[in-house]
Amino acid sequence: MPRPDTTELQLFAERLTARSVLSEEERQAILTLPTHVIHVARKHDFAYINEETSYASLIASGIVGRFGEGPSGARQITAFHLPGDIVDLHSAVRPVGIGGLSALCDTTILRIPHAAIRGVAARYPAIAEAFWRDCMFDAAVLMQWIVNVGRRDARTRLAHIFCEMAIRCGNDREVLTEYAFPVTQEQLGDAAALTPVHVNRSLKTLKSLMTIRGGHVDIHDWDGLARVGEFDSAYLVADMAPERNGRLLAVA
Repeated sequence: MPRPDTTELQLFAERLTARSVLSEEERQAILTLPTHVIHVARKHDFAYINEETSYASLIASGIVGRFGEGPSGARQITAFHLPGDIVDLHSAVRPVGIGGLSALCDTTILRIPHAAIRGVAARYPAIAEAFWRDCMFDAAVLMQWIVNVGRRDARTRLAHIFCEMAIRCGNDREVLTEYAFPVTQEQLGDAAALTPVHVNRSLKTLKSLMTIRGGHVDIHDWDGLARVGEFDSAYLVADMAPERNGRLLAVA
């Protein structure tokens, strides 16, 4: 029998309430969604392109890459997903996978039945709107990633990714100049359409601005990294209130 895991669902509730106004009753409805826990080892896929599912996947811990694949099997990572993200919330209305999902490090996933997601959205229109806004956020990130791969050079692509993660690893309201990011150079290459060798060379050109070592990122010069990455944080803010949709300024 699926069970609600309030502690882990708290991450998702916080993500929603950071961008949407929900009452305490609505928040509790999120926290009591039924879940089933699975553990996925690093570099293992847990959802496949065109696979039909009856649940969406919430990340409790770890990092997930959403990917597409060419006929040769070469992959393009189209997004990194972090704890608190439902990586395929859209699957509640389109249950056939439009991309694969892979654990980039050891990851814990909570599977939430589509029926439960549709049910809580039907009972609470504000939750349905919050889900809609969450999917819009994912679409905004995807658009930036397309521009990143299609219109920026290698050094700029990587700088942009590290800037994005500096905000998304925090609370979407401040810049973290230190954060855990346990991905490999191969995975970074799949995200930036670069070979691991090219990633390595490009990271060396960024060492005065940031370093990544042992799965940990240290940003030494945020302004410089943002400038190199052509990074504007506005796309990461998806609040209900227009006055809260400006650029992020706080640096932690």
